Amino acid sequence: MSSPSPKRRPKGGKRVRVPFRPNRAVRRRKTDWTQQARDAEDHEFDADRSESVIGKGALSRRRTITIHDDASRLPKGLRKGIVVAMRGLYADVDDGERVWPCTVRRVLRTRLIEERQPVIVGDRVWFRVESEAEGVVQEGTIEAVEERQGQLRRRVGRRVHTVVANVDQVIIVSSADQPPPKPRLIDRYIVAAHAGEITPLICMNKSDLDDGGFAKEVLDRYGRLDYKTLYTSALTGEGVEALRDVLEDKASVIAGQSGVGKSSLLNVVQPGLRLKTGGIIEQTGKGKHTTATATLIRLEIGGYVVDTPGVRAYDLSTVGRDELEALFVEFVDHVPDCKFPDCTHRHESGCAVKEAIERGEIHPERYESYVRLFEEPTEPEWLSKSGE
Repeated sequence: MSSPSPKRRPKGGKRVRVPFRPNRAVRRRKTDWTQQARDAEDHEFDADRSESVIGKGALSRRRTITIHDDASRLPKGLRKGIVVAMRGLYADVDDGERVWPCTVRRVLRTRLIEERQPVIVGDRVWFRVESEAEGVVQEGTIEAVEERQGQLRRRVGRRVHTVVANVDQVIIVSSADQPPPKPRLIDRYIVAAHAGEITPLICMNKSDLDDGGFAKEVLDRYGRLDYKTLYTSALTGEGVEALRDVLEDKASVIAGQSGVGKSSLLNVVQPGLRLKTGGIIEQTGKGKHTTATATLIRLEIGGYVVDTPGVRAYDLSTVGRDELEALFVEFVDHVPDCKFPDCTHRHESGCAVKEAIERGEIHPERYESYVRLFEEPTEPEWLSKSGE
């Protein structure tokens, strides 16, 4: 008996099942206990002994849509572009000739509901121009998003937020002072970069304020781990040429806490950008939020860079505990020598990682960053499955 032939993919794309929008679904609970009690004359009534709170046929309340995996299967008449900015429900898409304001096709939003935003800066998209008539404002509708490559992600509330997609490297910017360096935040960005398959570079800005040399010592810590490091000052111009060299012809994202001078550096790298810059809040010593949303900037030297809003914390609960040891590069060579194969490198005896710390081969603060990340709650299993 011959084996059944494999199912052939439907012409024009593959078909997937997605849930209806909430307002199209059957109301889950039909019994209104409060209203029945109010309507009863003596305020007593016989209730059913059981009730299902899941709508009848809820599992089948889904619809079939066609997803196109590559350009050859997409409908004709679409244009290709890259998302350069998000403005509420609109995405600005650059097709190489002009920037189009685009909405996102509803079924695409439904399919990607697990994401905080179904379309983000850096996405390579296919869109349709809705109007070519003279005198009519031309807008587009995004019909498809190509598979994302290098991504910088974090958790915001109950959803995963992809900060940027399709970048080669992330320039993690800290500052020598005002605000002072935060090595643990740098470590979190490095972990996020490795998890998203992006190359991390560490930039210490405001070198003109590094009177005691502490910031340079922090920077050297990462240089000894073979990370590319930059020591810059947007005020004096120190290190700006080196930053320009690493940005040339690359897809980059610049990230870091508020007030470290990310936008100021880009203004020096490419004069004429006139990105809005801010200062420090005197009462707290923390930076002011000046960049509201991620914005893609094409560079005259080639490539592009995405300027992102500053953060004061970075939630990495999307990274599993079993992944962490591989994302701290100085741990990798020592892990095979641990006594126990499931060593967490915290309390176990015979831990090669802790022995390396005692020998000075692993910096104690890097190890502390690992421990803190390991002990933070990760996303619940039901959350990762539902994406809600």
